[in-house]
Amino acid sequence: MQHSATLSFAYSSPSRARLVARALEPEVGDIDDSRSRMRTRLDSERLVLTVEAADFVALRAALNTWLSLVDVAERCGRSA
Repeated sequence: MQHSATLSFAYSSPSRARLVARALEPEVGDIDDSRSRMRTRLDSERLVLTVEAADFVALRAALNTWLSLVDVAERCGRSA
């Protein structure tokens, strides 16, 4: 993969970061294809997503997808 972006999300606690990461787990690897892939990493109260893609169009599409999924996970976590 030639292009990449790293997104870092800071939360109020490590448990909050784990909650969002767990909500994303079913999608990690499932959405990956020949043009893009994503990895997650927890660093205390920070969730780090690294998206890699073969081209800018695929990178933008993958980023849009993962940003939307993080947004949904965060909103669902607030209502729990």
